[in-house]
Amino acid sequence: MRPDILNPLFASVATLPGVGPKTCTLFERALATAHGGEPRVADLLFHLPHSGIDRRARPKIAEASREQIVLLEVTVTEHRPPQNARGKAPFRVVVEDETGELTLIFFAANHQWIERSLPLGAKRWISGKIELWEGRLQMVHPDKILDETALAKLPPVEPVYGLTEGLTQRAVQKASDAALSKLPELPEWIDGPLFAQKRWPSFKAALELVHRPEEPKIFDPQHPARLRLAYDELLASQVALGLVRARMKKLGGRASVGTGKISDKILGELPFSLTGAQVEALTEIRADLASGERMLRLVQGDVGSGKTLVALLAMATMVEAGRQAAMMAPTEILARQHYERMLPLCEAARVKLALLTGRDKAAERKKTLAALESGDIDIVVGTHALFQEAVAFKDLGLAVVDEQHRFGVHQRLALGSKGDAVDVLVMTATPIPRTLVLTYFGDMDVSMLREKPAGRQPIDTRALPIERLDEVVAGIGRAIQSGARAYWVCPLVDENEELDLAAATERAEVLRQFFADQVGLVHGQMKGKEKDAAMEAFQRGETKILVATTVIEVGVDVPEATIMVIEHAERFGLAQLHQLRGRVGRGKDRSTCLLLYKAPLGEVSEARISIMRETEDGFRIAEEDLKLRGEGEVLGTRQSGTPGFRLASLDVHGALLPVARDDARMIVEKDPDLSSPRGQAVRTLLYLFGRDEAVKLLRAG
Repeated sequence: MRPDILNPLFASVATLPGVGPKTCTLFERALATAHGGEPRVADLLFHLPHSGIDRRARPKIAEASREQIVLLEVTVTEHRPPQNARGKAPFRVVVEDETGELTLIFFAANHQWIERSLPLGAKRWISGKIELWEGRLQMVHPDKILDETALAKLPPVEPVYGLTEGLTQRAVQKASDAALSKLPELPEWIDGPLFAQKRWPSFKAALELVHRPEEPKIFDPQHPARLRLAYDELLASQVALGLVRARMKKLGGRASVGTGKISDKILGELPFSLTGAQVEALTEIRADLASGERMLRLVQGDVGSGKTLVALLAMATMVEAGRQAAMMAPTEILARQHYERMLPLCEAARVKLALLTGRDKAAERKKTLAALESGDIDIVVGTHALFQEAVAFKDLGLAVVDEQHRFGVHQRLALGSKGDAVDVLVMTATPIPRTLVLTYFGDMDVSMLREKPAGRQPIDTRALPIERLDEVVAGIGRAIQSGARAYWVCPLVDENEELDLAAATERAEVLRQFFADQVGLVHGQMKGKEKDAAMEAFQRGETKILVATTVIEVGVDVPEATIMVIEHAERFGLAQLHQLRGRVGRGKDRSTCLLLYKAPLGEVSEARISIMRETEDGFRIAEEDLKLRGEGEVLGTRQSGTPGFRLASLDVHGALLPVARDDARMIVEKDPDLSSPRGQAVRTLLYLFGRDEAVKLLRAG
């Protein structure tokens, strides 16, 4: 049960004074709640102002800045209504102080309201931006016109919030103020010595300082109040992950010890030996499998570091121990590719491998399902269709999840429920910055594949303005005549004039004028079968140039492809550029990546492109990407529903994460049921930040 003290914060924002159905709908859009329901009072309190207007400075007209909003004390000297009441000319009001005069401009305004608000000879305080027009100072539509009584109520610093169309600053300020009045003093969940050392305010005081600012420095993310709130959110996340981990350990595992026979046969079929990083990762995985505890491990591999082979050898170990293994890929193309790559190795080692996707014919699917249930299949590769209720295993021992760092914690738990004490291995070819690993995978052990297999060629990365397109096309013509193949990636599928982006369909048409039927096309809006056919034609060499959107970003493997053209490279994130570049450089020939950009480049785009030219180290690229984009974009959580952070920003508050992790570990070890006074306070914290799934684990365990 949620602690009663939190009930006022879980009430709908519609219960706040002045928030009617229309405003409530606007708040729903502006707050875009992670829980997906009607916005609650807590959601509004967690919608922090990003900046503020300093009302304490009261300059004279002559000294006032033209760059920012100012508050001026003036006397009203003249009204100049428009000559023609029906015309579009504005109503002008002249005001002055001892340093000069200023004209206030009102378009389509109510004349009586202006005369009432700004009576001749009266002293008023006006707020807005000053601009110079035809040599005279003016202010168009002041945002505030105050008399002495209203001035006394004006906050010294006015918070500025992110809005959505139709929602005003005034409405958010008023609602936030009402929300603060419902905020109770909550029990302190931060460790006493840390709280004393940091000299942070209480949770309630911190929110009050941010929503009712008295000085602009409160908007600095390093301000003690902001640090306190960020730490609270990070601590909630780390405790939740710690409880999941403890639960997995408590459920216990089964020791699965391999004989090495199948693994040795697979290794004997390979024309190369494993890298040191692959050997190390396998040693860690096999130690997990042989222990009596559940494995929950993340394998991070840079592009082309050979993580699929690590997964296959891990599954082979499970088969040697007499149990089954399953590997889940995010797309059908990728599942099929894994299957085709593993098939010859499995056949040589006499391992029964099957493929299961959503497109299998009914009879074929029925046969596969029966073989899985009877144990006739050792390893199955598929899409998320693998984990539907109809799929039953005889004895699933290992679930491998490929490229699904977008999976949340509870989905990881669900994977493990398909058998008795299933070990889980999550793999990603998108290197993830250390802070994000702690944040999203704090319940998991981590293995890293930083080395590339021997024989991998460095990729020559160049940046060219889009105006040199003709040279690029001519260069590709020469390359494909000598047997090369090329990818050409565009950001959108259809032409969008507004964004002025090259569309894949249009680019394919242009290239076909030069290369006829040697040009293939693949994009996300094609049907699965069409997509597979286009990919297969390119793999077989029937087409030499594959024009694509980012559907080829993950996992597609064509060793003969040595050229990657990325059009409008300035529109892509760093990690995405790195993934796309990783589609080439997979064979024995030297590869080239051309980043075509539209000048002039913005600061962030320029930084991305120069990092791409400097390094091929995916782990360094991931850290830089986090600095440039923030954690929600890097992990794709903005789109996927994985809980991003509202009060913490990892690129700014990342240093707090190890502190929160250590504290969370101590809490879970010392008080696994959260029953002590501090444990009870931590339960309140978990509910407050929507991590109540973790509290349910306490009851279940």
